[in-house]
Amino acid sequence: MGSKLPRRLAEHPSVRAVLAARAEAGAGAADTPPPVIDADWLRELCLRAGADDAAAVGLDHPDLAGEREHVLHALPGARTLVSLVVRMNREDVRSAARSVANQEFHRAGELVNDAARTVVRALEDAGHRAVNPSATFPMEMEHFPGRIWVVAHKTVAVAAGLGVMGLHRNVIHPRYGSFVLLATLLLDAEVSAHGEPLDYNPCVDCKLCVAACPVGAITKDGDFDFLACATHNYREFMAGFTDWVQTVADSEDAADFRGRVTDAENASMWQSLAFKPSYKAAYCLAVCPAGEDVLGPYLDDRRQFMDTVLRPLQEKPETLYVLPGSRAKEYAERRFPHKPVKEVSGGWSAPAPGAGRAGRAGSDGL
Repeated sequence: MGSKLPRRLAEHPSVRAVLAARAEAGAGAADTPPPVIDADWLRELCLRAGADDAAAVGLDHPDLAGEREHVLHALPGARTLVSLVVRMNREDVRSAARSVANQEFHRAGELVNDAARTVVRALEDAGHRAVNPSATFPMEMEHFPGRIWVVAHKTVAVAAGLGVMGLHRNVIHPRYGSFVLLATLLLDAEVSAHGEPLDYNPCVDCKLCVAACPVGAITKDGDFDFLACATHNYREFMAGFTDWVQTVADSEDAADFRGRVTDAENASMWQSLAFKPSYKAAYCLAVCPAGEDVLGPYLDDRRQFMDTVLRPLQEKPETLYVLPGSRAKEYAERRFPHKPVKEVSGGWSAPAPGAGRAGRAGSDGL
C-alpha cells in the first residue's frame, strides 16, 4: 500500500481479506496484470466468446483521432480498441419479409454484445480495465440529434483491418462481406500485435446497393444522403418516433389521427416499441454480393442473383417515408411508382448530425 490506512478502514473485514490474500500471493501481485496483452490469446478469447473475427488497434492510430476524446471519456486511461465481428445469416437479411431481416439484425446484435461482455469479464478477471459499449442501441440519447454513440464501431473496424467502408456506408468484411455486425472493446492495456488495414477493397463495384435503395440515398458517384436514409430506414427510431408523436399531438380527434396514420403504421410503431425498433429497408446490405463467402452465386449467374435477391425488394409494395420537396421524394416517385410515398417531417428539430453516418444502412456510430 502506498500509505498507511486509517484504522477503521484497515480493520474492515473486506480490507483485511484483500491484504491477507496479497500477502499470501506476494507483495503487489494482485495489482500487476501483464503490461501487454498477448494478441493471440486475446483473439482466441474473442472467438471462444462468440465473435467470428477480431483484431486490436491502438487508440493512437491516426484514423482514430476523432474517437480519442469519446473513448477516454468512457474509459479514462484507454490505450487499445478491439473490434469484434459477428456474421449474420444472409438469407434472413435478404428476405422481403422484413420481420425476418429485423429479427436477424436484433439477434446478431445480442450475440455480438454477449461476446463483448464475455471478453470484458475475462479481461477484468485478469486484472485489466475494459469496457464494452453497446454494439447498437442503447446509446447516449441526451446528445441527440448530435453524436449519440460512445465509439464509432465502423471506423474502428476499418482501422483494425477487419474490412473497408463500402459505397453503401457499411463495412465490408473480406470474408463475410456486408453481413456483419460490429462491436468495440475499450482496454486500458497495450496489445502485442495490431490488425493491419486491408490493402484492397472487397467491394466489387456492382452498384446493386444503389439500385436497391428505395429513396435514392446512395449514388453511383459515392455521395450519400443521410437524411433520406434516416427518414425512411429509421422511421420507427428517434426522430421518426418524434414525428409520429407530433402527429398524435396535432390531430384534432381520433378520426383525424386515423386519417393521418394507417392502422398498419400504428401497429408497426407498436411492434417497434414493444419489441425492438424495426428497420424499414437496409436493402443495401441485403443485396451486397461482396465477401469471399458471399460472392460465389453472383459470379455464377448475375442475372439469377438479381432476380432472386434484388428484384423482390424492388418490387415489394411498401410505404416510403421522405421529407417534403426532397430529392428522395422525387427519386422514389420516379423510380418506384408502385410504392406509396408519404411526406413526413422526419421529426428533426435541428440539422441532422454527421451526413454519411446512418445506422445499419449507412452507421451509425455503429
